[in-house]
Amino acid sequence: MRAAAVPLLLLVLAGCGAVHVEPPAPQGEAAAACDRLAPRLPRTLDGADRTRSTPESPYVAVWGEAEIALRCGVPRPPRMAPTDRLDEINGVGWFADPDKPALYTAIQAPLYVEVTIAGTHTAGAVLADLSDPIAQVSAQPR
Repeated sequence: MRAAAVPLLLLVLAGCGAVHVEPPAPQGEAAAACDRLAPRLPRTLDGADRTRSTPESPYVAVWGEAEIALRCGVPRPPRMAPTDRLDEINGVGWFADPDKPALYTAIQAPLYVEVTIAGTHTAGAVLADLSDPIAQVSAQPR
């Protein structure tokens, strides 16, 4: 089991109840796919409720107090090599970054979806719950 603290990308802001996550800036087909994904994301993941993020962005979703964060439309993971194995969950290939054990990236044309999962959650359950909406979005005509 992979367990690690959530990278410093996530910060709970004192007093406002929002989590700071730097939003990506997808373009073209990736931005359109992310727009289709946003309303399909679950309200609860592995027992954590959806919370606000700052700055607000349609390309970011957060659950719990910086426990799970999703960024849609990120670039291809720089660490990913053409020979790296992807874990397939419900038809979606996931790249597990060996240097950042809490970081997973869905590799699903036309977009990359990055998910950071705190060690207090079961990564497989979170990724399974996110795979279905990601697969639906990538299967839609562009």
